[in-house]
This record gives sequence, structure tokens and C-alpha cells, in this order.
Amino acid sequence: MTSTDEATTGRQQRADARRNAAAILDAATRCLARDPDASINEIAKAAGVGRVTLYGHFDTRATLVGAVVDRAMQDAEAALSAVDLSGDPVDALRRLIDATWTITNRYGALVVAAERTLPGGEMEAAHEAPRARAERLLERGRAEGRFRDDLPVSWLVTMLHTATHAASAAVYAGEMAAEDAPRAIAATMLGLLTPPGGVVPDPRG
Repeated sequence: MTSTDEATTGRQQRADARRNAAAILDAATRCLARDPDASINEIAKAAGVGRVTLYGHFDTRATLVGAVVDRAMQDAEAALSAVDLSGDPVDALRRLIDATWTITNRYGALVVAAERTLPGGEMEAAHEAPRARAERLLERGRAEGRFRDDLPVSWLVTMLHTATHAASAAVYAGEMAAEDAPRAIAATMLGLLTPPGGVVPDPRG
């Protein structure tokens, strides 16, 4: 084999490897969105590769779940960064919740899979950008007197993400319809965020 042939073969192998990795990520996303306990065998079969090939790219199931979550969070950040958070903080919060739920529901049971598989530190790191966005909105709402200021903002943001993940788990378990989740999340958060003695806004505006 000539050096040119070897170079061509090397490029082809790298291209094949990239396609396999992308196919595995796509298949893992689909499988985990349906079933948070989807096995490596199921994911490999859906990707059209063998276990050896899958493990050549992702050495453990946790590594694969982490890679799927990373890609999902990149998609989420692109979508959420486009949400208009100006104007009345309550209206902005409703829009943020609606957009966040659209992304969360798109990935279905992946949220459940991530919580079951990844260490807490990895989940926290994955949510850094969404947390920072929510913190800025809540801080502005507090400054404008729309949100309570007697609880730490970090706690309130944690409750927002907890409510969102709880809704995802409830939808997966069949306890709630997906279309009802944004209202449930908004009702929960507005009840919590409204200053003591204030009138809780309608969750749907």
C-alpha cells in the first residue's frame, strides 16, 4: 500500500468513526428519551453498531449518558438564549418556563436517565448556564418588587429546576399530561415567588 493509499484509508476510518459516534449519540438520545433504563445493547442496536464499536467511543454507559446530556444542554442553551426575558418579570418567567419545558419534554425521559446515572456534580455543571439566566431574572424581579426577597435566590432557582424535573418525571410516569406541565410549574413557582401577602398571578397570564 502506498503512502497515498494509507492516507486515504486513514481519512476514511476517521470519517467512519465520526459517523458511528454521531449515530450512537442520536440513538442514545432516542432510546433514553423513551426509556431512562435503556441498555447499551438496545442503544447499539438502534445505532446499527456493535457493543465493541460503541465502547470504543464511550467506555461506560455513564460516559454515553453524559455525552447525550452535554449535547442536549447545548441545544437547550441555544434555544433558551433566544427567549425574551425583558419586560414584566412575571411574564418573562412564564416565557422562560414555557421554553424550558419545550426543551425538557423534547428529550423526554433523558432527564430521568441523567438523574439516575450522573453524579450530582455533573448535573450541576450541566445546568450552570440555565441557572445563571434564571438567577438574573429572579434578581430583577426582586428589585422590581414582583418576587419575594426573603429567601435566597439560589434556593429559588433550585426550586425552579426541581419543579421542572419533577414535572418531567411525572409525565414519564403517566401522572401528568405533557401539555399540563408548564402551567403546573408556573403555578408552583409563582406561588413560591409572590411576596408574602401578595396576590399570586395566574400561571398562564
